[in-house]
Amino acid sequence: MILWLAQGFGVGRIPFAPGTFGSLVGLLWFLVLLASGNLWVFIAGTVAGIACSVWLCGAGEKILGQTDPGSIVMDEIAAIPLCLTGWIGTFIHQHSRMPHLDYFEHQSGLLLLSAVFVLFRIFDIAKPWPVKQSQVLPGGWGVTIDDCLAAVYVNMVLLVAMAVRPGLWVGP
Repeated sequence: MILWLAQGFGVGRIPFAPGTFGSLVGLLWFLVLLASGNLWVFIAGTVAGIACSVWLCGAGEKILGQTDPGSIVMDEIAAIPLCLTGWIGTFIHQHSRMPHLDYFEHQSGLLLLSAVFVLFRIFDIAKPWPVKQSQVLPGGWGVTIDDCLAAVYVNMVLLVAMAVRPGLWVGP
């Protein structure tokens, strides 16, 4: 059960691009958290996801006897909501409320999710400083923190994009 969870409910066992498929599951996790409509639930779910990832990824490494095996994708799943925290904060600042799920039925919402997905995969694969360096942390910390740092890069790019084209990203 622990390995199945660490492998993103089995998604990590897909023989090609398991991190990409884990990131897709992460988008679903983000939408589940957003569906609550409550900022505190979103924050708590994001923090709990990261904490669970640290534990599950560490346990998965021990079970498989490998360091950061490709099939362990809980780190990608947990990091995706973190990728969108800057956007959530901007939306709340502009509208005084959490965004609704129906935002993602519109072109700008789909563009946002697509941009986050692509940017996250780029930063997770390229591992710019200090993403790669963080992988030396022990156990599940090294597996998870690099994805959290990649999420910081995604937020930086999104915040710049929102400053340049604000109406595109934080619609109605």
